[in-house]
Amino acid sequence: MHILIVDDDTKIRDLLKKYLIKQGYQVSAVESAEAAESLLKSMDFDVMILDVMMGGKDGISFAKEFRKTNDMPIIMLTARGSVDDRLKGLEAGVDDFVPKPFDPRELVLRIEAVMRRVVVEDQKVSVQKFGDFIYELIEGRLTHSGQIVELTRSERDILNILVQNFGKEVDRDELSRAAHLEGEGSRAIDVQMTRLRRKIESNPKQPTHLQTVRGVGYKLVNGS
Repeated sequence: MHILIVDDDTKIRDLLKKYLIKQGYQVSAVESAEAAESLLKSMDFDVMILDVMMGGKDGISFAKEFRKTNDMPIIMLTARGSVDDRLKGLEAGVDDFVPKPFDPRELVLRIEAVMRRVVVEDQKVSVQKFGDFIYELIEGRLTHSGQIVELTRSERDILNILVQNFGKEVDRDELSRAAHLEGEGSRAIDVQMTRLRRKIESNPKQPTHLQTVRGVGYKLVNGS
């Protein structure tokens, strides 16, 4: 995923870039809307992180113009408690907001959330059936024969990415990022998978839906 940061605060811009690169993203950063316009003519991005207050063209004006020709997700950095900025941003087509000052971990969560929405819209998949289970991606709801299966946040995040890649293998690192388990050890995602299997497998030791891909990670399938 390639992220574009547009912020005239050098310190915030550099810190964000370093942090997001460590999280595995490709990142480009510029200091103004005008510089972003120039870069967007030659490069494609998946998400834009855009500050409201900048020298030259402000973030809201830039977002409004950009949205006329491009539907790439925009996450706007706003002053904490600024309702006016949020309202103007919504009118301009901004997808989400993060108030300053913020924890970079929150920004990563926002990025993942807007990208999940994009994947759902692009693939036109909002419901996935496997066996007697139905998972509703947007709502994050799992049912078994009509009965709701209670999920933790990590379990929902794991199912989201597995459903988006239904039938395909997903590596452990990607699953760990999705479940916010980075830094907790390579076995942390396996522990989560074991717990999830207890909820969706009739025999967790011989899974038919949530299958291990040896040396890679896991995949979700219909089963036999």
